[in-house]
Amino acid sequence: MRHGKKWKNAREKLDKTKDYPLGEAIEFLRENKTGGFDETLEVAVNLGVDPRKSDQSVRAAVVLPHGVGKKIRVLAFAQGDKAQAAKEAGADHVGAEELAEKIQGGWMDFDAVVATPDMMKVVGKLGKLLGPRGLMPNPKVGTVTPDIAMAVQEMKAGKVEFRTEKGAIIHAPLGKLSFDSTQLNENAKAFMDAVTKAKPSGAKGQYIKKITLSSTMGQGVRISPAEFR
Repeated sequence: MRHGKKWKNAREKLDKTKDYPLGEAIEFLRENKTGGFDETLEVAVNLGVDPRKSDQSVRAAVVLPHGVGKKIRVLAFAQGDKAQAAKEAGADHVGAEELAEKIQGGWMDFDAVVATPDMMKVVGKLGKLLGPRGLMPNPKVGTVTPDIAMAVQEMKAGKVEFRTEKGAIIHAPLGKLSFDSTQLNENAKAFMDAVTKAKPSGAKGQYIKKITLSSTMGQGVRISPAEFR
């Protein structure tokens, strides 16, 4: 892959041997943008867990104080009064079996899915379609709940779900580089607080091993894990 002059200049400025303070890392990425669009600030966290063991898996969610900087299209599986509540809360699509049939037919015009518990008999059939995309509702992260209106509102406000992937790594967006430094700092701290609180009972030794901030087209900047312990 060939990189442009801006990317190469940013690489030369970055000290790969040190861990940066959070605020300094954010400023570096904001000042050394290389994309011709509003890049996303992203975080990758390496955890000291074995995700193959059930008592060491990490899965949770957090509503970022300043959102993620994009319009989230929310689909809500609900009926009756709950369906009306979801619509009033701002859900983009609300329904039951008819929505499931559309999804089975290849329709995926949404970014998040929430459901009331009684709808899981319908949603459960969509596991192979929604699961690989990270869209399957789950009570552990509040996307299967009787309070469907709150679930919709949280998704619209910038709720970010995270879970351990292969290699015990968690990835998540933290907002856009056009956000000011304070907003990005607060989003990052809220996310890391949620990761810390999600520490599983089976995790031994150092839990947060490595944190890397990056932008869509930018460098990866290491942050000291000690800042969040």
